[in-house]
Amino acid sequence: MRGMRIRDWPKSERPREKLLKYGEHTLSNSELLAVLFGSGSRGISALDLGRDIITHFKTFRNMSHTDIRELKRFKGMAEAKISRLRATFEIARRFMSEKSPAKTFVNSPEEAADLFMPRLRDLKKEIFKILLLDTKNNIIDTFEIEEGTVDRAAPQVREIVSKALQNFASSIIAVHNHPSGDPEPSEEDVIFTSELRKAGEALQLNVLDHIIIGDNRFYSFANKGRL
Repeated sequence: MRGMRIRDWPKSERPREKLLKYGEHTLSNSELLAVLFGSGSRGISALDLGRDIITHFKTFRNMSHTDIRELKRFKGMAEAKISRLRATFEIARRFMSEKSPAKTFVNSPEEAADLFMPRLRDLKKEIFKILLLDTKNNIIDTFEIEEGTVDRAAPQVREIVSKALQNFASSIIAVHNHPSGDPEPSEEDVIFTSELRKAGEALQLNVLDHIIIGDNRFYSFANKGRL
């Protein structure tokens, strides 16, 4: 049925109707994209477009961090569809990053990395997050400092320490990603970690860890005995 308008299909074959009758879990990846796109373009249905995109990228994860210009190469992928697609991926990242009500504390580098891995592992810009904890390692809050790299250690350390003190945190965990996918620390990462630890010691703020997120891997300064 390639090229046919979806509204001309039998109702039982239309992705939106299938979703409402049988549930979204019954739809293929291409059908889910067709529902998201809503329409195709002249000579290509939304489902055809979804199939072409899935065939090209193979997985949603590959698709999630591709350049907008690559998406525009597909016939029918105008700015409205690209915006909906990018917004959907961001919603998914934020959903995966939300703290479960049952999980309000962090007791290991692995647990801290699990909190941030879905959000940070695929980003193409460096993002820096700070986890604020109380005396029992209960999570008080998280906040994000400016995008960029850690080569501006002094301003970032001041901002982190200030935020921690304002929120009466006893401990903090710093987390950032490496867009390359390799979590091994750079020289700037090492310098930043040392400066943050020194600032914490001076103000009785416990710096528990600095975690670098890579491609489904992470590096923990605490695990490596470098804090």
